[in-house]
Amino acid sequence: MKTTIEKAKENVHENVVSSLQDLLKRTYDAEAGYKKAMENANSDHLVQFLKSRAAQRAQFANELDHELRRLNESPVESGSTKAALHRSWIDVKSFVSSSTDEAILEECIRGDKASLETYQDILKDQNFSPETTRMLNEQMMRVKNSLDEVKRLEDIEETMNA
Repeated sequence: MKTTIEKAKENVHENVVSSLQDLLKRTYDAEAGYKKAMENANSDHLVQFLKSRAAQRAQFANELDHELRRLNESPVESGSTKAALHRSWIDVKSFVSSSTDEAILEECIRGDKASLETYQDILKDQNFSPETTRMLNEQMMRVKNSLDEVKRLEDIEETMNA
């Protein structure tokens, strides 16, 4: 029979693992979303930007995978079905939109905002080790920087199409 302290530690571990697994799924989704957006982008500059963001999210996934393995857990290997449906929606939207690049940037903003909120919620609600907290804070700041850059690109795109 487990003691109360053992049960509490087990619950903390399960919550941390669940949060990291969820974040890993969302990271896979973001990487796939950026790759899908690359296929629809017109501007070479935007394609390169999206490619760098997909690579960034792949790096995040590797870091999260490593952290889960450090916790003796098997990381998830793919994203969510909901995100796959969203990527299909991006395809449809890009066909009917008069400005594909602008529509792509709008979706990137929406996705990065959701990612940022996920990081904020997870960091607020969980009790991670200092190393994990540092990693997640660094990733969150990179997502915020990405969001700021996407907003700047969207402003430029809107100006060019006005």
